[in-house]
Amino acid sequence: MFATAKAILKQDPAAHSLMMVILTYPGLHALGYHRLAHWLHLHKQYLLGAIIARLAAKRTGVTIAPGAQIGQRVFIDHGIGVVIGETAVIEDDVTILHGVTIGARNITSGRRHPHIKHHSFIGAHAQILGPITIASYSKIGANAVVLNDVPAHATAVGNPARIVK
Repeated sequence: MFATAKAILKQDPAAHSLMMVILTYPGLHALGYHRLAHWLHLHKQYLLGAIIARLAAKRTGVTIAPGAQIGQRVFIDHGIGVVIGETAVIEDDVTILHGVTIGARNITSGRRHPHIKHHSFIGAHAQILGPITIASYSKIGANAVVLNDVPAHATAVGNPARIVK
């Protein structure tokens, strides 16, 4: 978590010190709780993992399912209203702004949530839904509703989202 806090300090101009990030950033706190809930999930302690995830959501405003796989140095900025589903995969160095949903479109078994590849940026209130892939270095605009894969280095905006140059 220290590496994540240092990455946030570098990336966020509103962060004035490492101590400020560690003590006051709800996205960082949510990720800390998630690491514990995910470890419990991997060790088949599903109920305890779910309880920790629920307590974390109440405390931070960020809901992360215990089964979600989240990489290193992920920055959940502001945090409030972020929802990350059970089979979601978020790779390293991704930025997620407030109000984002990384969720499912329907209830099925197997993978039903998005895979967000490294160095992607997800704008405020974006909805990324279904078993799709957001490729590396992609940007998702604020309020976009993404239902299809987004290629690397692309920007997707609108409802439904479309690729813009």
